[in-house]
Amino acid sequence: MKLRITLLLLLLAGCWNYAAGQTTRHDVLEDIRRTGGIYYAYPADTMVQTPPPAGYRPFYISHYGRHGSRWLTTDRQYLDALETFRQADEAGKLTPLGEDVYERLQRIWEDARGRTGDLSPLGTQQHRDIAARMYRSFPEVFQGDRTIHSQSTPVVRCVLSMSAFDERLKELNPMLRITRDAYARDLAYMNHYDERSRRWMRDPDAAWRPEYEAFRERHIRPARLTALLFNDPHYVRRHIDSRSLMYDLFRIASSLQNVDLEVTLYDLFEPEELFDLWQVGNYTRYVTNGPAAVNGGMIPDNAKPLLRNFLDRADEALKADTVAATLRFGHDVNLMPLTALLEFEGYDTAVADPDEFYRVWSDYIVSPMAANVQWIFFRNDDSDDVLVKFLVNEKEASIPIPTDVAPYYHWRDVERFYRAKLDRTADGPQERPEPEVTRAAAVR
Repeated sequence: MKLRITLLLLLLAGCWNYAAGQTTRHDVLEDIRRTGGIYYAYPADTMVQTPPPAGYRPFYISHYGRHGSRWLTTDRQYLDALETFRQADEAGKLTPLGEDVYERLQRIWEDARGRTGDLSPLGTQQHRDIAARMYRSFPEVFQGDRTIHSQSTPVVRCVLSMSAFDERLKELNPMLRITRDAYARDLAYMNHYDERSRRWMRDPDAAWRPEYEAFRERHIRPARLTALLFNDPHYVRRHIDSRSLMYDLFRIASSLQNVDLEVTLYDLFEPEELFDLWQVGNYTRYVTNGPAAVNGGMIPDNAKPLLRNFLDRADEALKADTVAATLRFGHDVNLMPLTALLEFEGYDTAVADPDEFYRVWSDYIVSPMAANVQWIFFRNDDSDDVLVKFLVNEKEASIPIPTDVAPYYHWRDVERFYRAKLDRTADGPQERPEPEVTRAAAVR
């Protein structure tokens, strides 16, 4: 009976992990908020935890979390669309629906003005809730006056996310000793991107851009939308960058789920348009922040300093029983490479065909607002064996090393696997990446 239950748990875990890396159009449109990608508000699903083997208890947690829900990061992300509508309104070129959308955009901007990039109240609540679930799932970790070390990048939304998380833990156990810092010097591992990767992301002449531009042109088809919003096709052709406007409106629509404002723009889009617009954003993140074959593993390699910190802090915690947790708060551009570098099943698949990108890697699964990676450590008082379990967004994850206690892994095997990874260097972008799918090709 015990064997059948264990096999069932393994099959269920495997099914979820497969789903994490095999996305369908239905999956995306089942909840249109998912088309927001990295703007998808953290889904508070029911989290099922596999019990540890008999005799093992949790004693330490190592964590990296993305900041919670926020407004868009720059004024221009609101104002470009607003200015297009303002000019069209002055020229008398808006349809009745266009006039209505113009009014909505003004309301949206009034809400966002002076708060771009800031953590929203929902973002605060997300981190409070994640902290509470962590505490209740692993109460042994947080008993007594144990110490928690919290670190954040020196960005206000991340610092406030850290504060919300820590304060909730302190409410649940006032005896906890919590240290907090947000030093620029820690960016060397908390927010690391080497110069080659920065050029890859930002250079308009980067090798990946021509194929991306062709993909973008195929998937952003604004004619239907502009005909609904503007009454003069000639004006649209002469004065409006229709593709950019459509994507700007889509991005604003996606972001509204993160703030408390009774306005929507989703009614402007057909389901197929939302799916295609999401694919455009997912493309850029897969190539510039994920394990896409075209970057040759260069991007996941940027998470190596962060991985080293995970390993070193864990070694220290194993020697000192006073440390309950190491909590880190940063950004999606760090968490996405980390999940690929760690070779989590469904998060590290490298393909070269842009039409297959969304099937193997979806940004809304990897890094919604408040996304997180957790390593949960367990020990047995009757032996020196230490086990570790991995969670991505509070769901159990698997890595490609043998284990007799899945989804738990022996720490000695995990540390050996990841320490060896730190010594390997990715090849980087190739002129013509191979077209086949390769499991974890980005980091091997």
